[in-house]
Amino acid sequence: MALRDSHVTMAHGGGGRAMRDLIEEVFTSVFQPPGMEDQARLMEAALQEPGARLAFTTDGYVVAPLEFPGGDIGKLAVCGTINDLAVGGARPLWLSAAFIIEEGTEIALLRRIVASMAREAEAAGVRIVTGDTKVVGRGAADGVFITTSGIGVIPPGRDLGAGQIRAGDAVIVNGTLGDHGAVILAARGEFALETTLETDCAALHGVMSAALEAAPDLRAARDCTRGGLASALNELALEAGLGVMLEEAHVPLRAEVRGLCEILGLDPLYLANEGRLVLFVPHDQADAVLAALQALPEGQGAVQIGHVVAAHPGQVRMKSSFGGSRIVDMLIGDQLPRIC
Repeated sequence: MALRDSHVTMAHGGGGRAMRDLIEEVFTSVFQPPGMEDQARLMEAALQEPGARLAFTTDGYVVAPLEFPGGDIGKLAVCGTINDLAVGGARPLWLSAAFIIEEGTEIALLRRIVASMAREAEAAGVRIVTGDTKVVGRGAADGVFITTSGIGVIPPGRDLGAGQIRAGDAVIVNGTLGDHGAVILAARGEFALETTLETDCAALHGVMSAALEAAPDLRAARDCTRGGLASALNELALEAGLGVMLEEAHVPLRAEVRGLCEILGLDPLYLANEGRLVLFVPHDQADAVLAALQALPEGQGAVQIGHVVAAHPGQVRMKSSFGGSRIVDMLIGDQLPRIC
């Protein structure tokens, strides 16, 4: 092994031998990209199918802490990018990964993050085919920042989006909400909170495939990341020009998440998720989707939480357990910064 340093130094970003040793031993030896050119050269038979379209997405990850129960920033980066492709109906194929690394970061931590990314990519059947590393001085970053981009293929005839949503559609989520946000909050140690929760972080391409097979007329999907379920629903309601009515009694929350939110005065509908999506499905296909999702590990807690209405267009409301209703508005800011 040529890399003998225990921590990243500015030399590892200088373009010389130290940088090449870091890239080869920590990154490319694990990701095994096809060649060491300045670009990835991609071929896929699905691209040749008449009517197939490319889906492309990019996202930055700046979570603190970098490691937390059930995951780390590397797992977040891979799963989050896969999910952004999957909710558009695409089959994820290729990822890129760019790292901003603060001087003084432990090499061992980098190795764990990279190994986590490789595991998630392999499990999802995608390849990390290109990337970049930059080293910045102490205090110029916060350990490690990762930017990932992804490419997938949308098959002919598939067109998911807010414009497809219709009044009467069922609104379905694939499991309990707010787990990731609660885990990050507890992991920061600022409130001396103890919990057995783990992040819900997961790649959801399998969930989407099952939903699409069960509901050929599936309208739209969105992963509920920053801003949680409430933000995702508000975005879709505004784009669709329709309203959403939720049933409070049907919104799935773990007792620990509910209790943590009550203690800190947070609304769990706005807590981040990294393994949850919301689906808009024709009413007559909802039961088939629920059965298909509940057969999967990532969808065992799937439940219908509401429906689409023509009333109050662009607005999300929730019917309480006591019979009243309240507006579930878009957040002005963010309950918890640096969450993903």
